[in-house]
Amino acid sequence: MKKYILIILGILSALIIVISLFFVKHDSSTTEETVYWDSSQTAYIYLNSDNITLENSNAKVKGQVVTITDGGYYEISGTLTDGQIIVDSEDDVYITLNGVDITCSNSSAIYIENANNVIITLAEGNTNTLTDGSDYDVDDSGEPDGTLFSKDDLTINGTGELVINANYADGIVSKDDLVIESGTITVNAADDGIRGKDSVTILDGVINIDANADGIKSTNDTDDEKGYVLIKNGTITIVAGEDGIQAATYVEIEDGNFDIETGGGSSNSSTSSSWGNWNGSSSSTAKGIKATDLITINAGVFNINSSDDSLHTNGEMVINGGTFVINSGDDGMHADNELTINDGTIDIQKSYEGIESADIVLNGGNISIVASDDGVNGAGGADSSGTSSNRAGGGMESTTSGSLTITGGYIYVDAAGDGLDVNGGITMSGGTVIVNGPTDNGNGALDYDSAFNITGGTLIAAGSSGMAQALSSTSSQYSVLVNFTSTYSANTIICIQDSSGNNVLTFAPSKKFSSIAFSSSSLKKGETYTVYVNGTSTGAVTGGSYTSGTLYKSFTISSITTTVGSTSSMNMGR
Repeated sequence: MKKYILIILGILSALIIVISLFFVKHDSSTTEETVYWDSSQTAYIYLNSDNITLENSNAKVKGQVVTITDGGYYEISGTLTDGQIIVDSEDDVYITLNGVDITCSNSSAIYIENANNVIITLAEGNTNTLTDGSDYDVDDSGEPDGTLFSKDDLTINGTGELVINANYADGIVSKDDLVIESGTITVNAADDGIRGKDSVTILDGVINIDANADGIKSTNDTDDEKGYVLIKNGTITIVAGEDGIQAATYVEIEDGNFDIETGGGSSNSSTSSSWGNWNGSSSSTAKGIKATDLITINAGVFNINSSDDSLHTNGEMVINGGTFVINSGDDGMHADNELTINDGTIDIQKSYEGIESADIVLNGGNISIVASDDGVNGAGGADSSGTSSNRAGGGMESTTSGSLTITGGYIYVDAAGDGLDVNGGITMSGGTVIVNGPTDNGNGALDYDSAFNITGGTLIAAGSSGMAQALSSTSSQYSVLVNFTSTYSANTIICIQDSSGNNVLTFAPSKKFSSIAFSSSSLKKGETYTVYVNGTSTGAVTGGSYTSGTLYKSFTISSITTTVGSTSSMNMGR
């Protein structure tokens, strides 16, 4: 019995030692791994060009190439002027980079050819630099093709710095899952900056990317559960010749700070031929954030300057929060199927079309749009090319489908084309919508095909009168369309007062106008209202002090929709 007790105690002691040396704490909600180990078990690799020293290590050295064949913990320091670190192991390999400078003229500076998992830690207070040449010796599949290249799962953490100079192609590559937990990482890449085939997950850190092609991308398009980019936090700066962040399936962003420039910026618009010439490829795109299936953004600060769409998905987009400053050479936000904004501060300062999707739902947020064509465009079908010359009616392929639903929020639109343009219908039950619409008679502040039903909220839409549309008689909230006999200059005040002299609307359109549509709960059936032009105001849009205006006309609300002034035969929709 004593013998068996001793055996059991020995086994337990061995298990405790193993756990203490190799304990890995897993967070089930992410792929994050926090690693603990006994430093006495660490193998050391000291790089000094052709004089490479190993301590407590079974790694193999041939010239300036070090091959790690066993699992375990390694710390690497020093310089290789033309050499390489290779990992070829069946086990987990943990590598600490403690001030390395590795240059490899014909391949990856670090090449993870085989491993179960590789976790690279950037030692505190140190800068690590990996550089490759412009010409590689590759296998039949064209690999490796990145300065830090892994055929298996790769995790990067630590508080140090990593600088990648990718002269051949990509900067950091994993053919499986790539996780960046922390660190300061700078990538200068001849092609893509950071690429993970199955996924890219960024938990935190400071990441700076300058890439001739895409900034961050995941490419697996054969598995619906892979091919994603997940960002939980961090400070990320991207200058990319093509897409900033791209996913074969979905992009999900929980938080973070993002500064993204693509394709030379919005001044090099994809709606002209200049971007293809600048990039050298007419088939590439230069979108800020792009996903095939879904984009979900919950929070974060985004400054996006893109030659193509700033946010683009072939499926759906959901914005739950965040602060956005967008300058786009094409659409500010585009989803082929459905685009929903629940909250956030969105400032689209420049765009061809501001927000575009087959179906658009605006539930909240503070949204400001400046567009050279349509401000909000709800149209059926996909954006065929991203260029204005190929778009039907200035938007996506024109059909009778498409919808815009507004339940809340504040939406401000300054559009040279249509303000709100929907190939189907518009419904509004809350929020505030202000449109400073077109100045030409070929467009309208409102342009819908089936109906615009309003049950709540405040709508003010000013623009030209040639295509001006009133709201639908099937609404439950009263509205008025005023068509003026002349065109007024920008910033001319329009005031509508009730019979008691209370201001129900005081508004100065930012552009010249000859028509204004207005609906709010202030309009009552049987009430007589008076329209004044010019004068001065010190109050809010729907109230405040107003004086010295010129009487234009009076009208009485007798039905859901009231029209004041003549209407054009063109204003019945398309």
